[in-house]
Amino acid sequence: MDLALLRTFVAVHRAGSFTRAATLLGLSQPAVTSQIRTLERQLGRPLFHRRARGVTPTAVGDELAHKAAPHLDALLRIAETEREATGGLRTLHVAGPPEFLSLRVLPALTPLVGQGQTLRTALNPDAEENLDGLASGQHDLIVTTARPRGSLFTATALCDEEQVLVAAPYWAALVDPEPLREKGAGASAALDGIPVVEVHESLPLVTRYWAAVFDSLPDTAATVIAPDLRAVLECVRAGAGLAVLPRYLCQDALDSRRIVSLLEPAVPPLRTWFLVVRTGSLALAHLARAHDQLLHSAADW
Repeated sequence: MDLALLRTFVAVHRAGSFTRAATLLGLSQPAVTSQIRTLERQLGRPLFHRRARGVTPTAVGDELAHKAAPHLDALLRIAETEREATGGLRTLHVAGPPEFLSLRVLPALTPLVGQGQTLRTALNPDAEENLDGLASGQHDLIVTTARPRGSLFTATALCDEEQVLVAAPYWAALVDPEPLREKGAGASAALDGIPVVEVHESLPLVTRYWAAVFDSLPDTAATVIAPDLRAVLECVRAGAGLAVLPRYLCQDALDSRRIVSLLEPAVPPLRTWFLVVRTGSLALAHLARAHDQLLHSAADW
């Protein structure tokens, strides 16, 4: 059986789309369609159900993918090892939110740069856009708090991020801490009148914190919107209002008392970060190294 046909088949199986697989393989969609039809003729069985949006594998298709994919990934790993032995190191393309990439991911990958790895980054807070870029081959690896579904992606938990409710000392002095320890709207009412600084109009961080800690939803709108958490931190330090920030980002400001934690709940809200790659792409040596390096570094985060 032609390995090129199997490679195309596995790409379609993982991508769930002839068009997306064609992009990843660097082929035209008609070429991918033709190769799948050829393979189906050789096997005498259909491998995919054609749908209005993409394709789904038949039972035969699932069985073939289960058998073939590990061997194709192993062959790719061998080819990549040979490529690196001759000096052909691939550039690593990474995407994710600007503050997490800047303060966590890129410093963790610096040892690989010292070994000759080249990096290109896309600083984008939009998880859906980053996943689309990963699916199309624009990125090799993304970091996100949105765990993707489907067989195209493989997600690995990287770390948990503690969320902290913070404000400048001026605002903290106006807050009665006792009601904050209660559940319900009365707790959040203790914060009424304090401006809110957030990354988006929908208040994603504040809403998640309110739901987890106060069992209620915020009844307010943001006074300042800044789509980078580092800018949110600086606004809070300057006295613009309260915000919910990851502890890793604001710990230095807390230690120096430039900002204050308004509440230390017994069970703090956590947000999980994931490393996401295209399924099978960890056979690429440079990507596997970066993946392992990040997991190793995250153990100390």
